[in-house]
Amino acid sequence: MIIHVDMDAFYASVEQRDRPELRGKPVIVGGRAEDRGVVAAANYVVRGFGVHSAMPTATALKLCPHAILVRPRIDHYAGISRQLREIFHRYTPLVEPLALDEAFLDVSGSERLFGPPGTIARHIKKVIHDELALVASVGVAPNKFLSKLASDVDKPDGLVIVQQEEVEEFLEPLPVGRIWGVGKVTERVFQRLQIHTIGELRERS
Repeated sequence: MIIHVDMDAFYASVEQRDRPELRGKPVIVGGRAEDRGVVAAANYVVRGFGVHSAMPTATALKLCPHAILVRPRIDHYAGISRQLREIFHRYTPLVEPLALDEAFLDVSGSERLFGPPGTIARHIKKVIHDELALVASVGVAPNKFLSKLASDVDKPDGLVIVQQEEVEEFLEPLPVGRIWGVGKVTERVFQRLQIHTIGELRERS
């Protein structure tokens, strides 16, 4: 089984952890609007206003004028990412980082030491919370594609486990845009074909 660990609003969560006065407030980590900056991370408060990562900062501040803009500290985030990887390697040597804030862990050979994959996932979430004061969403599934989907469906602070016999049931109601490689253009093509979910796509030839 594969575990996908995805830190929730990583940059923004680090800033809120380090600066308690930011907690509960709309926080954007990114470049300045006057420098044509973009949003690197948005906490869940400001996401309620429609702000999301990769959005121009100017647009984000129009959506949420009272948001607090914090300049990114990439070296600091990278240091915390190394701490995360050290935690992951306690459970398996098979760690595939995707970015500073997410990684795949193959725990197929770790069950005799640490228990079932779901138990390992819970341990990892707890250790991240206890040692780093950060929150992760985790997906557990038979492969990387499914585990990444699973980590995303119950954010923030999610834990979703998909067993082999549950794969079709898990996939069918999800929007077709959740499939890797299906971008906005392809999604519009599917919509014209009245294909909105992965289940509807599966029914086609």
